[in-house]
Amino acid sequence: MRTLLLAFLLGCATVSANDKAAFVQTPYTAQKVLFDFYFDQPEKINSALYWVRSLMNPLMDAPYDYAPEDLHLIVLIHGTEIVTVAKKNYEKYRDAVERMRYYAELGVEFRVCGLAANDYGYRLEDFQDFIRLAPSAMTEIAHWQLQGYALVTPRIMTRTRSIEEIR
Repeated sequence: MRTLLLAFLLGCATVSANDKAAFVQTPYTAQKVLFDFYFDQPEKINSALYWVRSLMNPLMDAPYDYAPEDLHLIVLIHGTEIVTVAKKNYEKYRDAVERMRYYAELGVEFRVCGLAANDYGYRLEDFQDFIRLAPSAMTEIAHWQLQGYALVTPRIMTRTRSIEEIR
């Protein structure tokens, strides 16, 4: 019995030279996603916006070909990145703001936590015109999850070595 088990395990571990990874065409449906942005550095919003792109682009391309209005995407902002959507900081965060504005034009909704806004001393009129102010990030998260939205919380790491170094 022991020999049979060992032979089976060795057989499973053996990989032939012709084996390769396989592409999987997952049959995605239209998505309902809440992105939870809560970062320790405002600049991390730039990397987090790639998470939004990484969800949208494959769904809008062939073979899925979803229209932007088929996707229900919300970005909830309640960390230090809140400063990026304050009008007074536009020049400093122009690239991020314009990317958010572009996504907003495609139907992505950007919401800011009202409690966080208050902590930063911001009022409704202090924010970019595509921002919606919600009462609280925590109640938003609970609400949208109860509505069937998947919660995606980007983890933004700082890369210290190049891709070439770690390949």
